[in-house]
Amino acid sequence: MSSWREWIAAGALLAAAGVAAAQAVPAPGAARYPGIGRAATPAEVQAWDIDVRPDFQGLPAGAGSVARGQEVWEAKCASCHGVFGESNQVFNPLVGGTTPKDVATGRVASLQRPDYPGRTTLMKVSTLSTLWDYINRAMPWNEPKSLSVEEVYAVTAYMLNLERIVPDDFVLSDRNIREVQQRLPNRRGTTTAHALWPGPEFGGSRKPDVQGTACMANCATEPRVASFLPDFARNAHGNLAEQNRLVGAQRGADTTRPPGVPIARATALAGAAAAPAAAAPAKQPPAVLAEVLQKNTCTACHAPDRRLVGPSWTDIAGRHAGKAEYLEGKIRGGGSGTWGAIPMPPQAIAPDDARRVAQWLAGATP
Repeated sequence: MSSWREWIAAGALLAAAGVAAAQAVPAPGAARYPGIGRAATPAEVQAWDIDVRPDFQGLPAGAGSVARGQEVWEAKCASCHGVFGESNQVFNPLVGGTTPKDVATGRVASLQRPDYPGRTTLMKVSTLSTLWDYINRAMPWNEPKSLSVEEVYAVTAYMLNLERIVPDDFVLSDRNIREVQQRLPNRRGTTTAHALWPGPEFGGSRKPDVQGTACMANCATEPRVASFLPDFARNAHGNLAEQNRLVGAQRGADTTRPPGVPIARATALAGAAAAPAAAAPAKQPPAVLAEVLQKNTCTACHAPDRRLVGPSWTDIAGRHAGKAEYLEGKIRGGGSGTWGAIPMPPQAIAPDDARRVAQWLAGATP
């Protein structure tokens, strides 16, 4: 027993010595948390410190024209956001809904109309720095932070031009962006007179918008169903789960099977008890085409083995094997309805590249 106690005591002394040694030699700049981590280097801080504030602090020097913005937009943005910012059935429209009067007043009148069909980005945004900053850090969504500073200025200028905020020959830069801010349609559309943090005009004290009371006794345990989809109507118009937008919290009910029935059970009920055929191997692009697909932002909407905005390479190859000419026409001319309601706009891709991609999808050697 005494030997066991000696081992325990020795272990405790070693542990204490280790902690003391760690605390005795703190990492550089880590005085608040001795022995944990190290201070970030100036280069590391600079790489992360890329935000642009409403007063344009943090905005890098640079410039970009509307004309250059159109080129970048058609190559890297239009496939998701439309040639004119109208977007598609997945993404919300970015442009539209403002008037020259809104530019003059700084308040978008259509935001007060309950009958207006939708709110675009340029109807709502009140600080130009927000638009520039988001494009810079998050776009394109499949390659965030890949745009150069000049390209971000150019794309921002193109969007402003689509909304008639700046003329066709305009060049947006860090030197004139503050002047353009004064033409933003909804620059006077924000307010702090609400109950969200920090309260009305920074004074607080207003009752919060949302109230919640925890149930402590006699709490309801069964949900009350206010409405439901009758069985006879579940699949009357196709699978509702496939007719919802692909973003957001709502996905829709899978109406191909009864409610509450697992997928395997639903398959049996449908008479498909046999094991499904093995899935086709994912169609991976060869190295000779990977750069072409990346350069033309094809990978923003298509993946080898799963659906993104559009169908996977594997699904396209399976349905259109041997149809190289047909696929080339679809790539260059766009279309909709073949794979659902989401349209594919015409692609600004070189004819030779379009032909090689089509041949690869059709099964031929590119």
